[in-house]
Amino acid sequence: MPPLTTSSISSPEVHTQGRGVTYGVLAYVLWGLFPAYWPLLVPAQPIEVLAHRIVWSFVTLAIAVAILRRWRPFLELSGKGWLIVTAAAVLITVNWGTYIYAVNTRHVVESALGYFITPLVSVALGMIFLKERLRLLQTVAIGVVVIAVIVLTIDYGRMPVISLVLAGSFGIYGLLKKKVPLDAVSSLTAESAVIAPIALIYLLTLGSANTFTTAGTGHTLMILSTGIITVIPLLLFGAGAQRIPLTTMGMLQYLAPILQFAWGVFVVHEPMPASRWIGFALVWFALAIFTFDAVRNRRKQLLAPVE
Repeated sequence: MPPLTTSSISSPEVHTQGRGVTYGVLAYVLWGLFPAYWPLLVPAQPIEVLAHRIVWSFVTLAIAVAILRRWRPFLELSGKGWLIVTAAAVLITVNWGTYIYAVNTRHVVESALGYFITPLVSVALGMIFLKERLRLLQTVAIGVVVIAVIVLTIDYGRMPVISLVLAGSFGIYGLLKKKVPLDAVSSLTAESAVIAPIALIYLLTLGSANTFTTAGTGHTLMILSTGIITVIPLLLFGAGAQRIPLTTMGMLQYLAPILQFAWGVFVVHEPMPASRWIGFALVWFALAIFTFDAVRNRRKQLLAPVE
């Protein structure tokens, strides 16, 4: 098999990959701008915002599934599949709730750290639970992140709990998603269906404390938008992931925490002492090692002869 070169890729394939990169960039840019969105929902408290996000995401996804007539995957999902979906629903709820809390309490930089280290947490979880073998550079990258967390723990005077909860919950969530035979939209719809009744009951118990009907029409419309805001980047991500290699999508994912970090430092003006910069520099160094190793490994796979 001849080596894969730029000239060997057909024009339609280049066009398809170009669209895939565009979709991926848009998805991660939208996720990266979330710190600007969630504070707009004040005076709603983080738990109320989370509950509304779950309910209106489910409504939005259910409408999409009904229009596309894609109910069959839910009917064919086994009992074990629904148990995994339930566990995934709990984890994504923890992740969403922690992130909304972080943004609304001016811990944007700490939340960005969580999404920076998520890829490396995912690799570590794959080693622990899937018995995947780590390459040398992956091991080095994880070791550097551990040192970074120690540095940041000393800097904060505590463990970076928000970062670790975000990275851990999303890492395990991704691990479970490998076990669910559903596409991205169907999977999130199923997860929302599991948790939405609980979220709805919570909102109903709030009574007059529910800002959905007490803080004005503009606020009500903003609350309703949580469903669309959640679903649009997911659809863009799904469209991008279908068109470009996983390695490329993996590199694009750093766009979101970079934008979140920039928002926290330059817009919200969260404190960044020298020791904190050192911790983040170590994280970025680890990600550089991890990305270099991923690209090199992908290139080896492409150039390997077919047996």
